[in-house]
Parts: sequence; C-alpha cells; structure tokens
Amino acid sequence: MNVVIIGCGVVGAAIAYELSQVKGSKITVFDRQPPAQAATGAALGVLMGVISHKIKGKAWQMRQTSIQRYETLVPELEAITDRKIPFNRQGILSLCLEEENLAAWEKLVEIRHSQGWQLEIWDTVKLKNICPQINNPKITGAVYSPQDCQLDPTALTLALVEAAQHNGVTFKFGVTVLDAPASPSESSPEFCVGAARRRHQLETTEGKISADWFVIASGLGSTPLTAKFNQMVDIRPVLGQALQVRLGYSLGNPDFQPVITGNDVHIVPVGDGDYWVGATVEFPSNGNEIPPNQQLLESVREQAIAFCPELATASIIRTWSGLRPRPEGRPAPVIGKLPGFNNVLLATGHYRNGVLLAPATAHTIREMIISQGTVDC
Repeated sequence: MNVVIIGCGVVGAAIAYELSQVKGSKITVFDRQPPAQAATGAALGVLMGVISHKIKGKAWQMRQTSIQRYETLVPELEAITDRKIPFNRQGILSLCLEEENLAAWEKLVEIRHSQGWQLEIWDTVKLKNICPQINNPKITGAVYSPQDCQLDPTALTLALVEAAQHNGVTFKFGVTVLDAPASPSESSPEFCVGAARRRHQLETTEGKISADWFVIASGLGSTPLTAKFNQMVDIRPVLGQALQVRLGYSLGNPDFQPVITGNDVHIVPVGDGDYWVGATVEFPSNGNEIPPNQQLLESVREQAIAFCPELATASIIRTWSGLRPRPEGRPAPVIGKLPGFNNVLLATGHYRNGVLLAPATAHTIREMIISQGTVDC
C-alpha cells in the first residue's frame, strides 16, 4: 500500500503516524514548507471536547475519539522520540457571564454524565475559593471540564513527524504539486495497476509521483490542489491572532493551572509565569486578504484582563497570527473521497479544531484506506 499525504500540519502528521503502524505500508508526506508552519503553528492547542455543546453524531464522536486517543498518544510519542510535549491535563474552566444560559449547561452536564464523562458547575463561592485570580462581578459561575486538556501544537506535530520517520515514513519538504489528473473514466486502463487498483500520478517539483492513495491534508492549500483535479473544494481563510504575556508568577494556585476560557477568549498557562491569550476571529473583507486588526487583538487582551485583573501587569513578549481553513457552504471538517476519485481522500478544512480533531481524522482516514484496500477500476 503506497500512500502519499500532501500537507504536514498537525492533521497530515497525525495521518502519517497512524498509517505508519499499518503493516506493509509505504508512506510519503510532501509539503511546500517545513511542518507546523501554517494554521497549526498559530493554534493555541485548546482541546474543547467534553465541554463542547456537540452531543451526538459525527461531531461528538470525533471529539470523543480524539480526547481518548490523546491520553495514550502523547506518552507514546514521547517514548518513541524522547521529546517532551507540553500537555496540560488540568482541564478547562469555562466562565459563565450574566447572559449565560445556565439551564443549557445543566443539561450538558447530565448528557456528559450519561456518556461517561465529567463536567462540574461551580458557583461563585467555589470559583473564588479554587481560582481566586478570577475577579469580575459579571461572572456568575463556571463550568469545569477535568478531562479536556491543552497541548503545544508545534511540539506535538514535530513529535508526530519524528515518530512517523522512526516507523519508516518519508518526509519531503519544499515540494510543490504542479499538476494532477482529471477524474478518469471507469474504463481508463492507464489508471489500472496490479490487483485492479487505480493509480494516479501527480506532477511535482520533485518529478512525477504515483501512489495507490493520495490524502489531501493541506488546509488552505487544499483549494488550489483540488482545483488541479478539476474538483475544487472551497476553503477560505479566517485569521486568528494571539499573544504571549509574561507575568513572572502563576495566577492563583500554582498547582492548579487549567485553561480559562470565556466569551471565546482563552487564557492558556504555558509555564514559568507565561500565558498565551487568544484568539481573534477575523474574516476576509476583500478577496482572501486579511490584514491583522490590532484593535481586535487588544480587545482580546482586555477581555482576558477583565477576567483575571492581574494580567494587566503582564508584559507582552510575543504576538503571532495564522490563517485557519474554513470550508465555504459546508460544515468543518471535510473528510472523505474527492468527488470523482476512488483513491483521493480529503482530510482538510478543520477551521478552529485541527489540533482537537487530528487523532480522530487520522483514525478515519486509516479505516477508509484499510477497508477499501484495493479500488475497482
């Protein structure tokens, strides 16, 4: 089984590692740039699974699969690579504001308990006792999810790449796809190879590449790539900005440092008195160009300070931004066959949940390939 993966963000790297464990597989990953450079490098790595309001169907199942898999995946990767992946397992604390619908949270707590997961509703007294750094009269309580977590997306991706290499995967960076075949007819003999398996060739800056399976995991790069197959999947950019601040000490209890989130603003402890704060959600106003809006980033910082006033004294030591891939006119992510092709798979358009859904996406792609081993011509 010869598989080519195009794209080496967290999703492409996770697929490569997952497929590297399939006996007899030959996996090659191509990307125009080094790993974790695009949306992955800009992500905060907050894994909102149990605390999300997705309660059934594929949207919930993928979250559940990923949260469960991360418990084994991180130590597995650390053992193979001898890399340390910053992994905060102290949960996510979602702040409830005055306009919050507490009944909806209570219903979610019931549903999660019936599904075997934990969620807790904290009143203001409990919140103040456990997290004294949160000080805002508009906060009416909080929902604590002890089984959700946060990790460093870049460290995770680099570990996935190294572990996949350890298992025999080949990575080639600085490679661009130049052309791809149009969808062949069912009777096109030139696409039939060996045991009735259709093969395609891609024209790249490295020359022609043939494979039994192609997996497109290129985020925003998926749109021009699928267009080369004459089946364009419309994925558009949404900018996110974040910043790293240095307080010099831990907020509240140094031994309890969950991710704090409220009003779509995340305060992420990253050790040594540093915190990530983000992220903005900025849509293109003219074409696909999105110049970073500094006022929006400042408003995110001010919201974080409103939750935890001590952050007002923190110094900004880094800001960054990245483009998230958002599918147009269809839900995120886009996972499945490219229309017209039996062996070109899409694993893209994860929007704001690429890190969260990477393990489940990798599992889904692996199952699709294994279950269809050979493709009829």
